[in-house]
Amino acid sequence: MLVSRVIVGVLVGATLSHLIGWAAPERRVDPTFLYRSLSDVEAKSSDVTTPSCRYRPLFGDGDSETSIVRGVARYGEMVVVPKGRSAVVSYPEEEQVYFVLEGRGELLYGSEEVPVTQEDFVYLPPGVAHGVTNPFDQPVRVIVMGFHMPKGVTSATPIWPLMANASKARKQVVGSHPPTTLFQLLMGDTTSKRDLIAAGHVLTSLFIMEFAPGGTNHPHHHPNEEEIYLILDGQGEMVAGGGVDGVEGRRPSRAGDAYFFRLNCTVGFYADSDPGASKARILAVRSRYPR
Repeated sequence: MLVSRVIVGVLVGATLSHLIGWAAPERRVDPTFLYRSLSDVEAKSSDVTTPSCRYRPLFGDGDSETSIVRGVARYGEMVVVPKGRSAVVSYPEEEQVYFVLEGRGELLYGSEEVPVTQEDFVYLPPGVAHGVTNPFDQPVRVIVMGFHMPKGVTSATPIWPLMANASKARKQVVGSHPPTTLFQLLMGDTTSKRDLIAAGHVLTSLFIMEFAPGGTNHPHHHPNEEEIYLILDGQGEMVAGGGVDGVEGRRPSRAGDAYFFRLNCTVGFYADSDPGASKARILAVRSRYPR
């Protein structure tokens, strides 16, 4: 008799637990990182879209999942077809950076038209009218990065845009990262003394990492910044949210893959170590997390 009562009690308890679980709303856990691929993301209508310009949103504005993206306003790829142009836009509460992935065109900056080519990058302060035209015979592809400006923070608008080409940045070892990864420091905040351009208010660092075959930048994290990696060349394994050593979080990745890392998310990269593997390159950007 005692055994029967115990069995009945267990069954009733299990049934109640099941019913409570069924009735309770599903608890959503925010991810520590987001993954996108340029080959998979479809173009969507945006502020820059025209019949000759399309925009693929990767993170932030236009993307389906933005709950963990806080300081980053937008990050995506703009493609302007030959003889085409983007819409001219202006964001009073957002600083932007353009990075030319491929091709060449002309940057519209206020009343100026400035030639741009592959791996040029430019700071676009809040409020300046800007866009891209393409008078040439090949498409021009541009990574658009935008960051929410804190209230009360203002930025001067230079008459001529602050811009440079990545080739002008020397390759160097940075901090405690191993010598298998060389950094090109492109843009930092307004106090930077080491980057080609010092301009960001929310943006803290824009840089390219070049990995030797089998090289790594070692898994690490940033307690106060969001970060985005876009693989430009090569392949390897991306570390994303896999604990302090990053072992369980390694994911096969290749050119065109992009990752958004929430603050304190483990981040890193291990380049392909196969014999004859080409060097991998990643375009990375870090920005302050709003408090």
